[in-house]
Amino acid sequence: MDVLNNYINGRWTASKESNTADVINPATQQVLGKVPIGKGTSTDVEKAVRAASKAFLDWRNVPVGKRIQPLFHLKQLLEDNKDEIARTITNECGKTFAESKGEMQRAIENVETACGTPTLIQSEFLEDIASGIDEFMIRQPLGVCACIAPFNFPGMIPFWFLPYAIACGNTFVLKPSEKVPLTMMKVFELIDQLDLPDGVVNLVHGGKESVDGLLEHPETKAISFVGSTKIAKYVYSKGSANGKRVQAQGGAKNPVVILPDADLDMSTRIVTDSVYGCAGQRCLAASNIVTVGDDGGSMKEALYEAAKSRNTGYGLEDGVEMGPVITSESRSRVEQLIARGQQEGAKVLLDGRKAKIEGYEEGNFIKPTILEGLPLDGEIVRTEIFGPVMSLIELKTVGEAIDFINAGSYGNMACLFTSSGASARKFRKEVTAGNIGINIGVAAPMAQFPFSGWKESFFGDLHGQGRHAIEFFTQTKVVVERWPKEWSRKF
Repeated sequence: MDVLNNYINGRWTASKESNTADVINPATQQVLGKVPIGKGTSTDVEKAVRAASKAFLDWRNVPVGKRIQPLFHLKQLLEDNKDEIARTITNECGKTFAESKGEMQRAIENVETACGTPTLIQSEFLEDIASGIDEFMIRQPLGVCACIAPFNFPGMIPFWFLPYAIACGNTFVLKPSEKVPLTMMKVFELIDQLDLPDGVVNLVHGGKESVDGLLEHPETKAISFVGSTKIAKYVYSKGSANGKRVQAQGGAKNPVVILPDADLDMSTRIVTDSVYGCAGQRCLAASNIVTVGDDGGSMKEALYEAAKSRNTGYGLEDGVEMGPVITSESRSRVEQLIARGQQEGAKVLLDGRKAKIEGYEEGNFIKPTILEGLPLDGEIVRTEIFGPVMSLIELKTVGEAIDFINAGSYGNMACLFTSSGASARKFRKEVTAGNIGINIGVAAPMAQFPFSGWKESFFGDLHGQGRHAIEFFTQTKVVVERWPKEWSRKF
């Protein structure tokens, strides 16, 4: 089986690293490809950054109206090939085909938004700040920007950054997750069809060695990262120490609060999708489900029945609602965390461990799981499980729920289900999280808005998407200008 190539300076090139890791379908265990991984990939990074740095010298001077023209073409190519890319996502990542198509739609929306950069990049001008003196601010590109992408959204997350970076006049190096590199290989086959100068967009494979190469290279000016909080801290601290602008999205433990006045059927459907969509492997997956005033247990019973009936299997098969987790190691880790919850005193209301799917017995499957009665000061209620596990928590008031949320170390998302405008306003105002959902289970911002995160869920100042992306990928220059009248009379 061929080893995956890098895409550097407009050409597909072999890695300098001979060691490889298998890319495995998590549902079937089929080996889909081999990705280079090891010390030699740092040489690939050097080559890619050097090509991007050279390309930047000319690309930065291309008018912004011309820089976005390839993005219009890319948008059309992504739309035309959405199903094919989605099948690749399902095969290497494990999510359902519908989820994969939805992911690609979000990617396309970011390309579309970045096409508006000529408007988004405009700045301010003030005439006569003093007599005969004008002052204005302009935005200029940074240079070589890099993205270190995660496994869980291989098609979408690179597009939180890539289109904005090049539209702003930067050049770009992408390192996809070594677990799911095939999706971006498909995308770069499309990028290769664009009228982009060589070196403007590059792709390199690898693991930690490639990451460190990007973080340490003197020519990389900005780093975008999405992953666990532990690695986000590492990327942020090392990148910053090397003088780079960094945005690092970390982990989460997303709470959803359901009040007694919430619509039972709607809340059940949406919350279940939030917890178990993408097998819980998303940074906006609901995890701690807080029911307030559910004295009769009707909400708990509805959530239990909805989770129990969810169809788990291979994501390309009809009727499948949830796929496997990414690796066998991930499955073991999730199952160990469920067991740890039991040790802390939780009851396993629904147990999805040791799941066997007919025809896919070797797959990394965990069926929907529900833990009930976790201690609020325990480990599991604070730990990002990143799997299909719901933790049911009962509290008495919305105020208690807000206090519980704000005591947590993460701040990626918090959601409330209610029919009360007053409760909703109190919640959205007081909760310390960057993405708030009201009767929404996954508060994923559209491309025009920043993908916000607070506390241990984000390290940096400017987030991905929208105007934040434009600001992140540019630096401001203020010009104070005087043209005395007597000078103009000389001409």
